[in-house]
Amino acid sequence: MIDGLPMAVPEPGLPARVRIHEVGPRDGLQNEKTVVPVEVKAEFIRRLAAAGLDTVEATSFVHPKWVPQLADAEQLMPMLDGVAARLPVLVPNARGLERALALGVREIAVFGSATESFAKANLNRTVDESLEMFAPVVATARDAGLRVRGYLSMCFGDPWEGAVPVEQVVRVSRRLLDLGCDELSLGDTIGVATPGHVTALLTGLGAAGVPVERLAVHFHDTYGQALANTLAALRYGVTTVDASAGGLGGCPYAKSATGNLATEDLLWMLNGLGIDTGVDLGLLTATSVWMADRLGRPSPSRTVRALSHQEH
Repeated sequence: MIDGLPMAVPEPGLPARVRIHEVGPRDGLQNEKTVVPVEVKAEFIRRLAAAGLDTVEATSFVHPKWVPQLADAEQLMPMLDGVAARLPVLVPNARGLERALALGVREIAVFGSATESFAKANLNRTVDESLEMFAPVVATARDAGLRVRGYLSMCFGDPWEGAVPVEQVVRVSRRLLDLGCDELSLGDTIGVATPGHVTALLTGLGAAGVPVERLAVHFHDTYGQALANTLAALRYGVTTVDASAGGLGGCPYAKSATGNLATEDLLWMLNGLGIDTGVDLGLLTATSVWMADRLGRPSPSRTVRALSHQEH
């Protein structure tokens, strides 16, 4: 890294601090064709936490048949004892929650869709049926004292349905929060959002009574818009941003979904805006280079490539 870069130049009106919700170990690795050894996953998570990420989504308790890469959840979680970070996990249904509770998990997430087509492809249910399935899962988790996050995919566009009306996303968002989710992550699953669309959705949610403090954003960089979209969300007041170390990940049920916003690219922008995250960019970059070596290919993150090139 070059000393003093990026130069911190704050923009008035932006949050002083942003929490990065790191999704690399779950959303990032779920699409990998070659199974990553559980020991490598555990080390990846330990390194991410050591870099200062205080929330690292560890795995998913989905049926192994659907996402073979995450079939080792029961083996992974005990290996993370002592990791100094929140370690939420994705649970698709009551059985997934049961498995997670047996391992002492303290935070879960459920994964819904704003569109019928993706709900059918991902959950084999209608949107309403999926919400009915989540209701007892969220209630049981809350009764057990767990924090619950709701993911909502296809908030900005759907590969089968095209444009998704803001009102439709607001309706499903409101229902997920009414189920008892503490936080809602708005997903641009195929990366088609643009900044004006982001602002329009956040404005619509605000008009429907959704506090911005309960919202997070989850952008994919398919069309190179993820950072611009993130900045639009920050200007609206969002303070939780999902990102994936090294830009890993996509979505196994939406083939047009490319990588998540790279955590390092996000950090470079936030550091340049003088926004505190508590994350060490150098340590994080080294972690992504290490993981890229394990996967046998370079990181797609431009910041990782730039910084690792400087190192060499």
